[in-house]
Amino acid sequence: MSPKKQRHRSSAGEKKTKPERSGSTSTASVPEWIAEATNGGSLRRVDLHTGTNGWSSPPGDVFSLRSRTYMAKKQKSPAGDYLLSPAGVDWLKSTTKLDNVLARPDNRVAHALRKAQSRGQSMKSFIFAVNLQVPGKDHYSAVFYFATEDPLPSGSLLHRFITGDDAFRNQRFKIVNRIVKGPWAVKTAVGNYSACLLGKALTCNYHRGPNYLEIDVDISSSAIATAILRLALGYVTSVTIDMGFLAESQTEEELPERLIGAVRVCQMELSSAFVVDAPPHQPCRTIGTAKVNHDEEED
Repeated sequence: MSPKKQRHRSSAGEKKTKPERSGSTSTASVPEWIAEATNGGSLRRVDLHTGTNGWSSPPGDVFSLRSRTYMAKKQKSPAGDYLLSPAGVDWLKSTTKLDNVLARPDNRVAHALRKAQSRGQSMKSFIFAVNLQVPGKDHYSAVFYFATEDPLPSGSLLHRFITGDDAFRNQRFKIVNRIVKGPWAVKTAVGNYSACLLGKALTCNYHRGPNYLEIDVDISSSAIATAILRLALGYVTSVTIDMGFLAESQTEEELPERLIGAVRVCQMELSSAFVVDAPPHQPCRTIGTAKVNHDEEED
């Protein structure tokens, strides 16, 4: 990507971030703890085009987000590079719903960062995690991790999202989906290209630690989302899906939109989940729910 194009895709105040280039499999430019986290977990990193039962980093440009002229012309443009580097995926199974996994002493990503910091390294690192909580007799969690070594630019939309209150986050937290491969039934239910404000559609619990923000998304809080997910899980070994996460831009000054990070989940096997112990019961806040809306114009 040329410097000119890179500048065009960077929103004000967010130009200083230096993520691993989206879709790259190279770890030469990332610190040791992120490389360790990226290459571990129950879902391994696999080839973007041929891999199965794993995850990879799709090019940001496969997603269309609000462009710099969106407010005036409703135009979208390729998303470009992520704001944060991918730092791994966990597929977990437990007897109860798993909340705030980054606070668990057995969380491998948090452990990798703690080890680095014990050596005096990566003292300003930050982890952003999305924990999609799958309901059922057995409770599953798909946890997507992204990280940065650099301080988040003060005043940027991402900084405001992380440091803001839950009401602000609920109005901004968005997922964009793209079915890369899958049967007609799944494409029809999910949509080949769809976007959803998860903070308004589902119950989201936000856990803010000293060096992380984890968003726990309770899929069971929506009957529609649960039904779609159950359908998709029936075909999971034949489905490849791209998922991108971002804070929605709602003013002209916040444009163009930028992906916090994205993951391609490739034909996953449910049996590949790591089984983890149920955590001690801890009360958690409940945030209001709303009807799931996959209308592309809502994004």
